[in-house]
Amino acid sequence: MPVADVHPVSPFCWSVRVYWEDTDAGGVVYHASYLRFMERARSEWMRSLGVDQSAFKQATGLAFMVRDMQIDFLKAALLDDELSVTVEVKERRAASILFTQTITRADGSSLIRATVRVACVDMHRMRAAPIPNDLIPATDP
Repeated sequence: MPVADVHPVSPFCWSVRVYWEDTDAGGVVYHASYLRFMERARSEWMRSLGVDQSAFKQATGLAFMVRDMQIDFLKAALLDDELSVTVEVKERRAASILFTQTITRADGSSLIRATVRVACVDMHRMRAAPIPNDLIPATDP
């Protein structure tokens, strides 16, 4: 499964609109919704590289799991806001990838800044496993 270079000129960007299900009773986005938005953006980034995660897991027994996450909640998103979620690879190790992710409102307001490390895991042994080189190329030093 060869894929595109992970060093695009700009970060991958995915759009999402805030719905009632994403908010609390006051129409403010509930903090866990941001995690879902970032997860979906990473999944769409993989899809944009030509990676079918279900087929990859079926063929290799490998999957990606969040290992570590640091989030700065800067401002709140509200019901009906249109958001942009970015995904950028900062580091690729043998068995993990470190991403930076941002969430901004359509008016350019920065809402979230995050770093997310995902680990490649052998699902049968539930242990870290090397990321296949042809899946996501290693980053340059």
